[in-house]
Amino acid sequence: MKRSALLVAVLFAAFVSAGAQDAPKLYAESNAEPEYVYTDASVFPLYGKVTEDTYDRYGRLPGYLKGKIRDGLWDLGRHSAGLYIRFRTDSKSIRIKWESLTKFAMNHMTAAGVRGLDLYALDGGQWRSVRGLQPGRGAESDVRAVRNMDGQMREYMLYLSLYDGVKSVSIGTEKGSVLEAPAVESPKSGKPIVMYGTSILQGGCANRPGMAFTAILGRWLDREVINLGFSGNGRLDYEIADLMAAVPDPAVFVLDNVPNCKKEQIEEREENFIAILRKAHPTVPIIFVENPDFTDLWLDNVSREAIKAKNDAHRAVYEKLRKAGDKNLFYVPAEGLIGNDGEATVDGTHFTDLGMLRYAETLAPVLKKAIKKNR
Repeated sequence: MKRSALLVAVLFAAFVSAGAQDAPKLYAESNAEPEYVYTDASVFPLYGKVTEDTYDRYGRLPGYLKGKIRDGLWDLGRHSAGLYIRFRTDSKSIRIKWESLTKFAMNHMTAAGVRGLDLYALDGGQWRSVRGLQPGRGAESDVRAVRNMDGQMREYMLYLSLYDGVKSVSIGTEKGSVLEAPAVESPKSGKPIVMYGTSILQGGCANRPGMAFTAILGRWLDREVINLGFSGNGRLDYEIADLMAAVPDPAVFVLDNVPNCKKEQIEEREENFIAILRKAHPTVPIIFVENPDFTDLWLDNVSREAIKAKNDAHRAVYEKLRKAGDKNLFYVPAEGLIGNDGEATVDGTHFTDLGMLRYAETLAPVLKKAIKKNR
């Protein structure tokens, strides 16, 4: 027995000293890594932007707003939330190389969600997840997204980072393979959904970019979604209303700004914000979304009353415009937005993937109804 115990101890020590590189593999490795050719993704279509005339290719705000809006809002506008690249290839394996803008990190959201990328592929008319791409420790990342495929031509969608900007993106495909612009029109062209809001709309705290509720809705409805979520800064800035109004032919506007606004801001600014949209688009449907029921409101009496007051102010604007004759308005109340079991957030406020999915499930039928009205 003593000899057996000693032998086990010696073998364990030898295993540990060998290092992780000599540890047993959990699965069999395939052939050696192929030779890759990297192509700058700037040659492929980029979706989710109001205008191509942005300060950064992978940012969301036009350059003319620099110095005209609050610094915090401008910085968030350089985050690539909601943007995605479309391409197709017959390469049997794909690598993605990208450089992050700031190496931003948060303690309640995964690095893959904050500054990672997310690859999807089209399968029989349905977008399916391939892999969320985890960023490296530095600003530059080079990640293998998929390998060992059969060499068929496939359509891909690559979501960009939610809470950091992207300086550059390159797509690596095997030498001799074809990499080109997409052939399938997905999302369908024309009439994007324009969504305005807060950190939750920007994507906090999805585990990966494709799980932000704006991305989920875009896939379900096969329609481009423009994500104008600004963490802590969805405060009814008129410059953002001007930007939204500049969209040539929107399907619908979504106002999901209540969590970042005080009751007084809603009362003073929301009707004017909407007037800017209505001047450019008199009949485009507008969806009002209430502040969801955060998980501690059943205990926190002060916060519960404050949020109720904000939602009441939000609804009052909606009711006033309806009574004035605007029939293209929709309203989504807080009740049941993310379920009623308290299990849909990471910190009581920001959504987990479960919260994102539930939010999308609640909004999808309202969006379908509004879009149908604007055909």
